[in-house]
Amino acid sequence: MAGALSLPANLRRLLAFGSGIGIEIGAEDLEVAVARVRPSGVQVLGRLTLPRYSERPAGEWGADYQRFLKTVGMSHLSATVLLPRRDVIVRQIALPGVASKDREAAIRFQLDSLHPYGDAEVCWGWSPAGGSSALVGIARREAVDHYVRLFVEAGIAISTFTFSAAALHAAIRLNGAAKTHANGNGGFLAMSVAATGAVEVYGESAARPVFSAEFELAPERAAVLALAELRLSPETPPLKLQEVLPAPGINPVANDLSRNALPYATALAGACPQLASAANVLPPEHRRASSRAFFIPTVVLTGILLLAVAALIVYSNYADRQYLRRLDAEIARLEPQARRAAALDRAIDNARARSLLLDQFRTLTRGDLDALNELTKLLAPPVWTSSINLTHDSVRIVGEAPQAAPLLKLLDSSPLFQNSEFQQVSRSGTVESFQIRAGRRPRP
Repeated sequence: MAGALSLPANLRRLLAFGSGIGIEIGAEDLEVAVARVRPSGVQVLGRLTLPRYSERPAGEWGADYQRFLKTVGMSHLSATVLLPRRDVIVRQIALPGVASKDREAAIRFQLDSLHPYGDAEVCWGWSPAGGSSALVGIARREAVDHYVRLFVEAGIAISTFTFSAAALHAAIRLNGAAKTHANGNGGFLAMSVAATGAVEVYGESAARPVFSAEFELAPERAAVLALAELRLSPETPPLKLQEVLPAPGINPVANDLSRNALPYATALAGACPQLASAANVLPPEHRRASSRAFFIPTVVLTGILLLAVAALIVYSNYADRQYLRRLDAEIARLEPQARRAAALDRAIDNARARSLLLDQFRTLTRGDLDALNELTKLLAPPVWTSSINLTHDSVRIVGEAPQAAPLLKLLDSSPLFQNSEFQQVSRSGTVESFQIRAGRRPRP
């Protein structure tokens, strides 16, 4: 997905081919928009309002929905659903240094710290938000299951549950990068007023790659607060939300984008997921894929593009093959000599290893004799030993002496021994029996 977002705008327009259904779950009604995306532009095929969905039997308004899809010829499509803000926790996180393929694992690792639901089961999804940022949506599993049951009862196929910030971010990038404000700072603020009077705000800036909120305030006051969040100049004029979305070439009168552009943006986000998909919090087991027939033109265009690129690099590939053929021939000519040299190297290594081993054996005997000679000098009468056990790194001495304690200091003063210690000491009359263990110093 991150790679698709980095495609040039002209190439993205060429690959923009698909259709989508967007459903916004409102407080009382379901708002439905159907859009068709082609390289030549966007067409809104229809707009439908399903009133009082929560009060009516699901089969009733589900039948209205199916009749509407037959009218616009899109019965094969699964819908992209925009969940209410109250049901989704949205987090924007930075993942510096994390590769695109590892972002989902990085988000999953810190998921518990991103929501207030505690041990309750959650559903989540994410989408790139520019640079190293990611947009994460988290919903309680209980709420998601409620809407899944609702749409299953209505007979409506669903592929995606998303949220407004992700839907708008994806829709804006459908045919290229987001629009920027005329002051050149790379940021903008867009607003719309819903039928309920709430102010929908969406913006992007260097400080906040994505900002989306809904205010129960006057538009002027909402703009001031949003510009402060985006770290944009207070003089930045707000745009209309429909101005930052791809403008539809054909739009029915019923689809008034100035009053509610979210169903349209949701439909665009679901139309071309290969270019700009929105975060999907719907569990995979509930996702219903749309017909894949609309991918055929994209596949054909992609194939043509790949053929054109292959034609440009065919000479380079031919030259590389010729060079590799000559290189393989030279390797085959020199390979017997290389094998002989490798065999000689192995023989030399074996001889060196044997020589070192013999040298080590010769030094072991001399070292043991030196240690015994040193012990004979150190443990002079009246000290006598009944057992001396030598290993390559230690010596164990068993014997008797009038006083055993001075023996430790005597042994440690020797250049051959160190770290001496009693393992056993006992007195019998005027004689002390002892058992001493001492380490042998490495030979220089």
